[in-house]
Amino acid sequence: MSLPVIITEEQVAARIKPAAIDAVIENMFAAMASGQARNFPVIREQIGQPAPIFGFKSGFDSAGPILGLKAGGYWPGNAARGLTNHQSTVILFEPGSGQLRALVAGNRLTALRTAAAAAVSVRHLARDDAATLSIVGAGAQAPFQIRAVVAQRGFDRLVIANRTKSRAEALAAELADLGIEISIGSAEEAARAADVLITITSSFEAQVEAEWIRRGTHIACMGTDTRGKREVADDLITAAQLFTDEVAQAISIGECQHAFGAGLIEEKDIVALGDVILKRHGGRASADSITLFDGTGVGLQDLFAADYALSLIGGGSD
Repeated sequence: MSLPVIITEEQVAARIKPAAIDAVIENMFAAMASGQARNFPVIREQIGQPAPIFGFKSGFDSAGPILGLKAGGYWPGNAARGLTNHQSTVILFEPGSGQLRALVAGNRLTALRTAAAAAVSVRHLARDDAATLSIVGAGAQAPFQIRAVVAQRGFDRLVIANRTKSRAEALAAELADLGIEISIGSAEEAARAADVLITITSSFEAQVEAEWIRRGTHIACMGTDTRGKREVADDLITAAQLFTDEVAQAISIGECQHAFGAGLIEEKDIVALGDVILKRHGGRASADSITLFDGTGVGLQDLFAADYALSLIGGGSD
């Protein structure tokens, strides 16, 4: 038995290009929609105070073949320790034998694949003339989101909203190399200005109201997904065309869970983004439609990204 490959955070940072992960995640959405790949049920639990969340996401792709899981979660006190709040490791197995293939550091990969999902949603759902990008949330994931999405459209303005203004200011300084106008405002100001709006928070209360959103806006809800999370108001969910990575997760731990639980929407109202990629669904209905992507973060995103890292860094599947 050969020893498993171990891929570190430093190797991922040095070798994995964000644009490449965009393509990997787009292919993953298509594989899910075709039935080639499937996710297994998510296990996610709170394990203490102040409310760390730990769990497992897993899945299988028959064509790869890729089999594995990601173990990890969210530790809100980690910033005080000098660590990122999200901590995870991806474990890949040989599908034919069950032997361990690789342990892949998952922190940066998670950031890259989450940003890639938002970027793919913008590529397929946002208006071609989208000019202003807004983001609610300026944590560690925010710069990944912004850089990935900016690559999809000719944005000339970025509006950042965050509870802590100093963090928004730090993010603006970090992104100065984008060469676009950057301003800081409230969540309402950011939402009202947006052609594309990203929410990337760990909120359990709505941060964005329906009345703030202009017709034609695309929204990507990318914040921490778990039972009870909420980034946008239910009336925005009911006003929008709804898309997601996986419908089952959207209605159980995603942004759609509250509207679904209240009977305001049904499963049939939510479209898998993979169906848009495969041209089974037309996507945006009109230039005036509000589109919303509920990015719940499926396990297959992590597995496809880790398998790509393994192929590039450690000699992946044949």
